[in-house]
Amino acid sequence: MIELDTISKTFGTHRAVDRISLRIPDHAQVAILGPSGSGKTTLLRLIAGLEVPDSGTITMEGRLVSSRDCMVPPSERSIGFVFQSAALWPHMTVAENIYFALGDIHSAEQHKRTQFLLERMGILPLAGRYPDQISGGEARRVALARALAPRPSVLLFDEPLTNLDRPLREDLLRLIAESVREAGSSMVYVTHDNYEAETIAGTVIRFDKGTIYGDGI
Repeated sequence: MIELDTISKTFGTHRAVDRISLRIPDHAQVAILGPSGSGKTTLLRLIAGLEVPDSGTITMEGRLVSSRDCMVPPSERSIGFVFQSAALWPHMTVAENIYFALGDIHSAEQHKRTQFLLERMGILPLAGRYPDQISGGEARRVALARALAPRPSVLLFDEPLTNLDRPLREDLLRLIAESVREAGSSMVYVTHDNYEAETIAGTVIRFDKGTIYGDGI
């Protein structure tokens, strides 16, 4: 369970997130739908621990992880984050990008998990290539594999299919939905695209001007 209690975040004079309260149950698949500049990415970054709230609190599984005076780092929140750009390490191969996300577990288990994800994402032939040697769609598959690698409790997606053509977007939407179900993780998926939101999520939260419209969940 992720609980946000009157969370706010301001940049200069712009209130990006305005006193948001929200509960996201375990295993929920939630889309946050809103136009560019609505504050939805800031909300996602607050959940991830990439931004410090000005006020309010965030708890995960009953544990305080964010407040003005408390900040648990992203690495200790059991989250996987897929950014708008794939954000792969350019000096690492495809396999190394996934392997790196597995941390300090036994090397045999790291290798097994990496091989599984390369096969599951359909990118095994790309294992030895570098990010500048693969396509944009292939890079998104690597980013998804990297996010799934440590078996996180929560998967966060920040407009992960931006600038992809429709057939590729459809294919990756299916892959993301299947992967989230298989992992049993909670999902928060940020998008400005109504079709993506309705396709990927069980619940759609409409967000604009830093606030939720409607009842949320």
